[in-house]
Amino acid sequence: MRTILDGLRQYPVVLATLTVGILGGVLELGGQHGAARWVVSAFAVVVALLQARGMVDDLRSGTYGIDILAVTAIGSAVSVGEYWAALVVCLMLSGGEALEDYAAGRARRELTGLLENAPQTAHRLDAAGALDDVAVEEVAVGDRLLVRPFEVVPVDGVLESDAATLDESSLTGESLPVDRARGEQLLSGAVNGGEAIEVRATAAAAESQYQRIVALVREAQESKAPFVRLADRVAVPFTVLALALAAGAWVVSGDPSRLAEVLVVATPCPLIIAAPVAFMGGMSRAARSGIIVKSSGTLEQLARARTVAFDKTGTLTYGEPRVTSVQAQAGEGHELLALAAAVEQYSGHPLAAAVVEEALAAGGALPTADDVTEIPANGVRGVVDGRVVVVGSARFVARETGVEPARPPEGHTGVHVGVDGRYAGYVALADELRAETPATMASLHRAGVRTTMMLTGDGEHVARHIAGQAGIDDVRAELLPQDKVDAVRAAAPRPVMMVGDGVNDAPVLAAADVGVAMGARGASAASESADVVITVDDLSRSARAVHIGRRTLRVAWQSIAIGVAMSVGLMLVAAAGVLPAIVGAWLQEAVDLACILWALLAMRPGRAERAEVERLAAAAAAGDAPRPDAGRRTGAPLVPSAG
Repeated sequence: MRTILDGLRQYPVVLATLTVGILGGVLELGGQHGAARWVVSAFAVVVALLQARGMVDDLRSGTYGIDILAVTAIGSAVSVGEYWAALVVCLMLSGGEALEDYAAGRARRELTGLLENAPQTAHRLDAAGALDDVAVEEVAVGDRLLVRPFEVVPVDGVLESDAATLDESSLTGESLPVDRARGEQLLSGAVNGGEAIEVRATAAAAESQYQRIVALVREAQESKAPFVRLADRVAVPFTVLALALAAGAWVVSGDPSRLAEVLVVATPCPLIIAAPVAFMGGMSRAARSGIIVKSSGTLEQLARARTVAFDKTGTLTYGEPRVTSVQAQAGEGHELLALAAAVEQYSGHPLAAAVVEEALAAGGALPTADDVTEIPANGVRGVVDGRVVVVGSARFVARETGVEPARPPEGHTGVHVGVDGRYAGYVALADELRAETPATMASLHRAGVRTTMMLTGDGEHVARHIAGQAGIDDVRAELLPQDKVDAVRAAAPRPVMMVGDGVNDAPVLAAADVGVAMGARGASAASESADVVITVDDLSRSARAVHIGRRTLRVAWQSIAIGVAMSVGLMLVAAAGVLPAIVGAWLQEAVDLACILWALLAMRPGRAERAEVERLAAAAAAGDAPRPDAGRRTGAPLVPSAG
């Protein structure tokens, strides 16, 4: 009871309406019918005047509201003596805000959960091991932190303890605990398991993963859906219809009470409440799937996307060089790989790291190399077991051996090897297509996307090879960042959605109708300029975002259609003179409730969307299967590129 009273205090008009209703009821029971009528009617007129003042203010600010029906309904009901019906309309109007807050609060639960769990303090360890509790904003890179059992990791860091078990569900959506070993990266927002652990901070709070997500969520919660303006446009003809029907019923019947009876059931609360509730439900469900939608209006753009463009490296592909084959001119391939790795271990090139790691995985320790010299932009030369080994580009090895090297397979990059002045073969590497990429393209087409594009700075042959594997319709290669922006601006049909993950993707994400950043591994610049941030390293979530947008838009329209249809039906019954105003007012409350409950369906996927989710989950699971290079790559792109 106390909780109910506390809630009512937040809505004084609701409390006043209930109080006047009780007072009027007492007067009626005491035989004071005239006094009851005056008390209730006076209160209803005051509420109507307040509503009318707000309506005028909205009109002056350029917002075309639909409160005129509510004001007219109250006034007409009072004028024909239906004061109790007028009071019910007052309750409906004042209670609408409370209903919306309740429904939207349910829909917002997943979003607010992130904010509530945001770490506020950290336990910092000094050189002597003493603890000092500090605000999370005071943590500096390199600080040693203690994370107690079931506490949230306050900032991104490296695990200093031998092992840890963490709950990363708020970041990745993974429901099962994750085991981490010493030296592994921990993301802020992960919840520690049952034992205290030590972490060394690698980022300040503002640059940590969880705080970036929280900032995006705050933007999402403060947004207002443009779709509400669509509901206003629907309500304009609805208002005209209601007023015409009410006036017609009055003229035909000659009974002015018909005007009040029709207008009482025409109050357009379903249009005011249903759309925002549906959009908050869609945003909440997107957050549960690791998709942060910054603006509720973005869901409408996602639902209507007709062209989707993708960056290549790190988006369609894993963004990691992987050895796919070794082609030796003579002898064994593993010997050629070992010789190449022996000199490449002294190089800082990302392809060199991939060759070294593959050789270590295949055969253990590497041979020793002497007199190693790196020739920038060409390759490396050294002596291994008395043999002179050169490793690098085709041009460099051809110059050293006098032989034109063999070409690696299409879509691959070759690290060529020469031994004692003779061409010995090559190591082929490729930036592997994500396992879920083809399924993502197919899912987007089923969602109504007509064209998929690849925008990349890579060479034409590599881009077309990847696009062919992925099932992409349109390929644009060798693009600079400005070229990508121009391509997105000229793309048709619209709206255009762009998916990328790097710093150089920030301009094109901002230029697209909907920019989607793969924020789990992408640059913060891309995340800041995007409208949607995917916090999980899974491309299929981009297609899932489109399906969530379509489902949300569909539910919003359905809830509006239900409200309009039920209200029109009640108006027709009232126009026939068989629906008393007081009964109609209570039936309109039922219409409001039905619309809100229907709008909450946006929090759940429909049957078709569930089927899509299952298809995409299967593709993502295939992508999670350990690859031969899993856990050993540097994460550098396969070839130096703007893509």
